[in-house]
Amino acid sequence: MNKKRLFYAIAFFVLLVVEVLIALFVHDSFIRPYIGDVLVVIVLYCFIRIIVPERVSLLPLWIFIFAAGVEVLQLLGLVDRLGLGDNKFFRVLIGSVFDIKDIACYAVGCAILGVYEGIRAYKNRHSRQ
Repeated sequence: MNKKRLFYAIAFFVLLVVEVLIALFVHDSFIRPYIGDVLVVIVLYCFIRIIVPERVSLLPLWIFIFAAGVEVLQLLGLVDRLGLGDNKFFRVLIGSVFDIKDIACYAVGCAILGVYEGIRAYKNRHSRQ
């Protein structure tokens, strides 16, 4: 496994554990609903970068579109339409309640990723000179 994949694998597992801990033990009105949603797109980014370690053009944007699409599926009641409404695992995994604030949190997380990618690209350009 090359260094990039290892870095993203470690980041993925650490952030995934943080997300699970938030889901299980944090029942507040800020960290769980907002920070958790910001982190979920970063977890997804790290997972994708394990598989594709080289830069993918506009990856934060694609992740945002995916996350917002899942949120729209919640609006359309996908879990219930699939007959999984009674399954707690799928209700948590897919979600069952549309909230525009979730989309805003995904946008914040993807903006953080965009800044991160911009900084990495800047450093890569200037380290070659």
